[in-house]
Amino acid sequence: MGNTVFKVLLIDDEPGALEGMQLWIDWAKLGYEVCGSCENGVEGLKLMEQLRPELVITDVRMPLMDGLELIEAWRQRGGWPVRFAIVSGYSEFQYAQKALRFGVSHYFLKPIDEESVSEELRGIYKELLGEQERQRIHRIASYEEAVTAIESLLYPQYASAEKQRVIDRLSELCEAWNVCLIQADAQRRMELKERLLFAPHDSRASYWIDLDNTGSALVFGYAPNEDGPDGIGRIQRLASVAGSSREFIGLGRGTPSLRGIEASYREAKELLQLQFYEYVHTGIKRRSAVQLRAFNYRYDQVSQADRIITALQLLDKSGFEEAVWAAARHFRDEWVAPEIVIHFVAHLFFQISELVKEMPDAAESLLEKYNPSRIPGQAVMMDDLIDQLRAFGFECIDLLLEENMRVSQGIIHDINQYIRAHYREGLTIKKLAEIFYLHPVYLGQLLMKKNGVGFNEWVHNLRIEEAARLLRLNQYKNSEIAEQVGYVNYSQFLKQFEKRLGMSPNEYKNRN
Repeated sequence: MGNTVFKVLLIDDEPGALEGMQLWIDWAKLGYEVCGSCENGVEGLKLMEQLRPELVITDVRMPLMDGLELIEAWRQRGGWPVRFAIVSGYSEFQYAQKALRFGVSHYFLKPIDEESVSEELRGIYKELLGEQERQRIHRIASYEEAVTAIESLLYPQYASAEKQRVIDRLSELCEAWNVCLIQADAQRRMELKERLLFAPHDSRASYWIDLDNTGSALVFGYAPNEDGPDGIGRIQRLASVAGSSREFIGLGRGTPSLRGIEASYREAKELLQLQFYEYVHTGIKRRSAVQLRAFNYRYDQVSQADRIITALQLLDKSGFEEAVWAAARHFRDEWVAPEIVIHFVAHLFFQISELVKEMPDAAESLLEKYNPSRIPGQAVMMDDLIDQLRAFGFECIDLLLEENMRVSQGIIHDINQYIRAHYREGLTIKKLAEIFYLHPVYLGQLLMKKNGVGFNEWVHNLRIEEAARLLRLNQYKNSEIAEQVGYVNYSQFLKQFEKRLGMSPNEYKNRN
């Protein structure tokens, strides 16, 4: 049989018959588990409430309450659906006819024949599987209908008369209702959802709504006397199984009717946002414990973003870090709305990633590591967000420096050749950087690494090297040589010559 196991309750006033059914039938092979047995219908009703079997096999003739009376009593109670099968002898056919009127179509004759009973049980198993699937589909449909109706309360423009009828029906299920908003990573929210909706100890109505990029909303019913004010007891039980992962939880004020849930939702949302600017995680936020403060939604992001991007383009780590922290200080001082800050940072992530798009593997790896698309909906504090941005920017700067170094290694020969050809012309590092499309600071670092000396020293070396060659020819005056190698000021030429060769041009000429 399949993996599903159904529970069976056996009822018969003959101990031998009960023992025989348990021993002769291979229940496990057929997909069943015998969960209990008893000797009359009165006891059987109690066990049905306790054990919740899917199938009850009962004898027809028993003391106190016979099998048919048991079935009738269960039907009148309006309990959950249970399959019944009756057991009787050939002389009790009239009981079987009466059972048919109760909708019982499965009938076992005494003495029990293992083969025929097993075949009948296989048929019942298929029926139970079908009923289980129908109930599952019905539960899903009913739950989705309820969620859709409740969403229309959170966003009133989508309400309709039909949804209002569903709301009124649901509202009667509990004394009071409330909304709890939860921000956490997707996996944690799924764990919380499963634990809450399928918790066997908690039968109160609960409806989980996944919101667009802002986390999840739990709309739940509660009993104030049992669950505390605003249903805090239910939410504390939920938070207690949340593990080590951080969640932000905002709990609104309860309302006696589902129709008042929109106000609870708005308040829970405001409470949730307060956690963004905190320095430590403080758990569940409730209205009674905090002072609400209006957020600033009017904010010019352009200047802050430009400063950050400019510093990064210049590969200036200290400037980038200062620009990031300046933006963070401004956000906190101005109490900028969290969603605006989150959007600002996410946008910066993508802007920065554009700077490394020429290195697709590295860019993809960085975006996978930091994944800015996950930022909305997560339980994130501003300081954590700024730390992520800072780390992401630093890694991008390191990548760009490495890439520039790699590319520059291919043109450093050309740069040095250009310097050798033009050192007489008053060449500057700024002019050279413009010619080769490199940042002056970076170009200076590159030349220092390649040549072992700074740009200016390298130019002086080349000039004095050429001056020494011309002096050895003994064809020009010293002043003419100074001008030929690029010195407008003769005293500057003299100073650089003596610095490098330890003697004056005349001494050098006489020695050579």
